[in-house]
Amino acid sequence: MESYYYPIISISIFVLLLLFLCWLFWPQKGLWAKLKRLNTDSQRVLLEDALKYLYDCEYKGSECKPENLSDNLGISKEKLHKLLKRLQSLDLISSANGSYSLTETGRSYALRVIRMHRVWERYLADETGLPHTEWHTQADYLEHTLTGEDVEKLAARIGNPAFDPHGDPIPSATGELPVHKGQPLSELKEGDVARIIHIEDEPVEIYQQLAAEGLYPGLQIYVLKTEKDRIIFAADGEERVLIPRFAEAVTVEIVVGENVASVKQERLSSLKVGEKAEVVGISLNFQGQQRRRLMDLGLVPGQRISAIIQSASGDPVGYRVMGTTIGIRRSQADQIFIRNKEKDDYGSKK
Repeated sequence: MESYYYPIISISIFVLLLLFLCWLFWPQKGLWAKLKRLNTDSQRVLLEDALKYLYDCEYKGSECKPENLSDNLGISKEKLHKLLKRLQSLDLISSANGSYSLTETGRSYALRVIRMHRVWERYLADETGLPHTEWHTQADYLEHTLTGEDVEKLAARIGNPAFDPHGDPIPSATGELPVHKGQPLSELKEGDVARIIHIEDEPVEIYQQLAAEGLYPGLQIYVLKTEKDRIIFAADGEERVLIPRFAEAVTVEIVVGENVASVKQERLSSLKVGEKAEVVGISLNFQGQQRRRLMDLGLVPGQRISAIIQSASGDPVGYRVMGTTIGIRRSQADQIFIRNKEKDDYGSKK
């Protein structure tokens, strides 16, 4: 009886082995093909990230040393050496005196990746509810997933924007980019008045801290004092302090002939029931679908708004604008600037 089962067992083992080998080595869909493709994709991502960094150095006029590139990519010197050799073999970079620069081909490639990244950031900011601290990280992944045709469709869908939400210009489809302007906040002097035009989104930890400080493109600042280990400035009527490393990540443009915004702007959240005010605008730090919703409801500069009712918990509050009552949560009301606060006749009659 036992001898009868031996051939059956042998055949079963052979079939299982055959199936395993097919699963492992099947063209295109086998495990080996998938792992090989994954490794190729990882190498391409690393290559594209290197080109982006090299272009950023070039755009800002700074020298790019291997150690800086290694730190930015988070790879060992050995891996960096292999990557640089590959970039040179593909005629994407050239080297001189221990520094690296992009060739015309490399520059064109870098601009395509940068365009994809910044279009994705603009899309995530305007079309999704994703927190602003996650835009860059998500775009870092998504930038490697689109073809040139795909990114043009995405750009057209959101109106072909010129800037990403951090203030960076988006390269055109033909690779054109405005000349870099502005200077680091760390280089300002006491008494300077400037406007933030860009906040660096790398490293993510620094960007998150700057965002937590309430800094965003368009915000006006006034430098109160500069010291070796910190710079003190006023923004929206509040005193802020940044160490040089953080201040270097903020690009500003000196403004002349404008009043210093030393008076803290009032927020809609300060409006009490029975009061009304004029809407000044919505913070540029508040982006996405919620921002568009508020503007569609009438929260635009010059519009009058009244606080007419408060929920039992105090949040949200019912506001009347353009003849309609809408509920706005405190987290949103904190992002809406108002002025000329006064008693509301409509509210008092209620």
